[in-house]
Amino acid sequence: MQQKRNSFSSSIGFVLAAAGSAVGLGNIWRFPYLAAKDGGGLFLVVYIILALTFGFTMLVTEVSIGRKTKQSALTAYGKLHKKAGWIGGLATIVPFIILPYYCIIGGWVFKYCVAFCTGQGEAAADSSYFTGFITGYYEPIIFTVIFLLAVAAVIFAGVNKGIESMSKILMPALLVLVVAIAVFSLTIQGSEGRTGLDGLKVYLIPSLEGKNFGDVFTVIMDAMGQLFYSISVAMGIMVTYGSYFKDDHNLMKSVNRIEIFDTAVAFLAGVMVIPAVFAFMGNDGLASSGPGLMFVALPKVFQSMGFIGNIVGAVFFIMVFFAALTSAISLMEVVVASLIDKFGWKRRKAAIIETLSAIAIGVLICLGYNVLYFECPMPNGGTGQLLDLFDYFSNSILMPVVAISTCILVGWILKPKTIIDEATKNGEKFGRKGLYIVMIKFIAPVLLFALLLGSLGIIK
Repeated sequence: MQQKRNSFSSSIGFVLAAAGSAVGLGNIWRFPYLAAKDGGGLFLVVYIILALTFGFTMLVTEVSIGRKTKQSALTAYGKLHKKAGWIGGLATIVPFIILPYYCIIGGWVFKYCVAFCTGQGEAAADSSYFTGFITGYYEPIIFTVIFLLAVAAVIFAGVNKGIESMSKILMPALLVLVVAIAVFSLTIQGSEGRTGLDGLKVYLIPSLEGKNFGDVFTVIMDAMGQLFYSISVAMGIMVTYGSYFKDDHNLMKSVNRIEIFDTAVAFLAGVMVIPAVFAFMGNDGLASSGPGLMFVALPKVFQSMGFIGNIVGAVFFIMVFFAALTSAISLMEVVVASLIDKFGWKRRKAAIIETLSAIAIGVLICLGYNVLYFECPMPNGGTGQLLDLFDYFSNSILMPVVAISTCILVGWILKPKTIIDEATKNGEKFGRKGLYIVMIKFIAPVLLFALLLGSLGIIK
């Protein structure tokens, strides 16, 4: 017997939950270092253009699929078209793979949060602190499990009492902290006469100096890949959350709010990080930080601030912890909801099974930094460990495949009218309708295919 489906109690509850999923480590960690790598303002302009076109297209599509079918990712695609069920299967595998290593990174954030909140910021700023922590045998596992259990507790509580209630608390708090840190970052007086405002110019002013076509193409592909992290598409999240969105609520207005909220936080993440790093470390610091920006470069910046740096560091990592938590909640919900819809299980049973699975895989990945350490050549260049392989397979292979397949299904088999009718069934106006049709049928599949070829190392 099919269980009665829960729904978000209000459109603002849906927006905050969906924005909570979208505003995660992708915005606060990955966005700033990609912006720094790709020339600041140039990356920012490309990202905003893609967010208003590609991001909008995929958000509307996935939320509409969820609301139309009233099913989570695993079963929604098969309900849309009897031969499309495999897309839902792939879309559900993505969060199943991502959740364990996302919670590992969440555990890293929690570790730094504890360090700065207990006055150990100076120790955390040492270059060996991060490496020493992640290569440990027990501590990373303990922090991962604590983070994962916090996520599971929210999922156990359900859609309304868990996800929606938590989002209504964490998202306003997150926004306040993001704005406060961004404003503070602009007031910083760094070394060698550099200031936070100087760093803001680096972040905002686009520059094509020294860049050829290949460099610009790389920026476009980086921004495109970032959108997957940033707006939580191609991983079943927006389909699942869309299935909890009531039929009489305004879908288009809600999608536009998610789009604005997510882009604003991504932009502010850059304002938080880039001016501060530039003020103390200059262009060389920005260029060399890479993925270690949050766990290596920023603690050094906080230490350089003196006594107040420990306070700023604590506030920063509390904010990042909130962001990581809301995103991890959405990842687990996709798998749990899919098990409920597919097999008719109770939420508690589905949540326990997914939690235990994530812990087992998470422990395995943690051991990839010590007893199971190895280096594997990656198709897109460089080498990677176990966590990198999980990340590469889910984000660089499966997600583009899911997104391409969704575009083909909606653009050419079901036709865009299927989504447009669902999104406007309460008489709403479908803004950017012409853009949507062109994007879903032509531009998005081409860009996604180029992204997939780049991930496979076929084009560079």
